[in-house]
Order: sequence, then C-alpha cells, then structure tokens
Amino acid sequence: MQIKEVTHTEIGATVEGFDHATASAQDVDAIKEAVYTKKIVVLKDQHLEPRQLLKLGQLFGRPETYYEPMYQHPEVEEIFVSSNVPKDGKQIGVPKTGKFWHADYQFMPDPFGLTFIYPQVVPEKNRGTYFIDMGKAYEQLPEDLKKEVSGTFSQHSVRKYFKIRPSDVYRPISEVIEEVDTKTPPVVKPSTFLHPMTGETILYISEGFTLGLEDADGKPLETDLLQRLFEATGQLDDTFDHPNIHLQTFEKGDLLVWDNRSLIHRARHTTTPEPTVSFRVTVHDARKLYDEAA
Repeated sequence: MQIKEVTHTEIGATVEGFDHATASAQDVDAIKEAVYTKKIVVLKDQHLEPRQLLKLGQLFGRPETYYEPMYQHPEVEEIFVSSNVPKDGKQIGVPKTGKFWHADYQFMPDPFGLTFIYPQVVPEKNRGTYFIDMGKAYEQLPEDLKKEVSGTFSQHSVRKYFKIRPSDVYRPISEVIEEVDTKTPPVVKPSTFLHPMTGETILYISEGFTLGLEDADGKPLETDLLQRLFEATGQLDDTFDHPNIHLQTFEKGDLLVWDNRSLIHRARHTTTPEPTVSFRVTVHDARKLYDEAA
C-alpha cells in the first residue's frame, strides 16, 4: 500500500494498493491519519460488492445506518444510496441528494467522524463534489468574527432540506414538519470545537443545517453573525470560485474517504443531470465528534 499526498492543493491524498481483505491494522491507521491531516483520501482501483464495501467500512469503526429507510440499499441497509438511475424499473435510493452545504448527520445528536463514498455510475462531464475545510476557513476568519463566534452555540436541523417520502405525498405539510421535528428535533452544539484528532479549531456551521446561533444560556443571538460567517467561509458563493471551495473529482474505481468533522460538502448538480449513482457508508471512529469536557 502506498499513500501519496496531492501536491497542488492543501486537501487530498491517494492510496494505491489497498485491499480491505488483506489490510493490516497499521494500513488502516495510516489511512486514518491521512484523512485527519489531508481531509480527503481516495482509495484507487476499488472493485467492491455492497457487502464488501460494508466490511471495508467496518475496518475503520462502527457504521451508522441512515435513519430514513428510503435511502437504504435493499440488500445492505448500512449503505446509503444516492441515485437517479432506476433499477429494474424501481427507484433505488434517492436522487439529487446533498445539493446544499452540510456535514453528514450534523442535525443528529451523535455525528460520525468518517464518510466513505463509492461512486457506481460516474457522470461523463459534471463529476465531483465541492468541499470547504472549516478548520482552514475558521483560521482565515477576520479576528472580529472569531471573537463574535467564540463561546456561541449553533442550532442544527434537517427541516430545511428534508426530502418528502412517497408516503408523504397526500399528507398536510404541517403534519410532515411536525413529524420531522419530533423524530429529529433540533440539536445544539458549540459553534467551534477542537478536533479531537488534530487539535485544530473547527467552525461547525453549514448553510444547509444550521438554523441559528445562541449564547451560552440558550438565548438566540439576534444578529446577522451567522450570515456573515456563511459569507466569509464561501458558502454563499454560487459561482464556487471562493478560495475556500475545493472541487474533488473522481473516476470509476475510486472510493473517497473524508473527515466529516472538519469538512462540509455540497453535491455538484446541474440543470441537465447525467446518470449518477453512489453508495455511502458512514463510520464512527475512536472518538466523539468533539471532546465535551474541553
């Protein structure tokens, strides 16, 4: 196995010669270290059946099954399916997922550390996913913004981008929203925390899931601070030219592993979509999202 850093960007590394069936604990630890330091690692030349993909994920920690069944692979429930390609005339998974800035499971009480994406059908032209490193983004904030966000808390919810399920079609929208807020009530987390693996400060907000900011007593902050943070980090740039935004491309046989603590991401969708299918496995590693004692 060989790990190579991508030299023309601060983000990224590739791994050649990785085989989950013969990988040692040292191999897995080396890849984890690369993920924490380089943020995205691409395992090259992977050819995996769904159950093999799950076994690969299990080498790195405890997989998390997505809570909404319509996203789940029909044979391996731990695999989340994003697809606009029907199989045998049936929709498998959900199309057009992730068209907004977010960290996976940011709206849940216990988000995981590692995300694995394994593209199955790769678009010919508009392929790739946009990323922002929220550790680097925090580091580059003006000092006044760092001071303002210090000690605040952020409220996160899925309600803004919750996808209507087939069973919801004839239900009143108020009923659906009530169920969303009951099943996945908003969670509150520190707006910044120390990454438990690297020690860097992470700004933990996203345009897709963060609804507002609070002070230490739970009182909402009636300011435009959140919008200014979105603007400063690049999340409001629809041209995707902001220097914080990184486009990660991929090809058939690639398996992407990224740091779900420090990266937010956004799918690259276009007005003329191409066929695309990807499998996702999400994994809790050895630590919580952040050290609450800190």
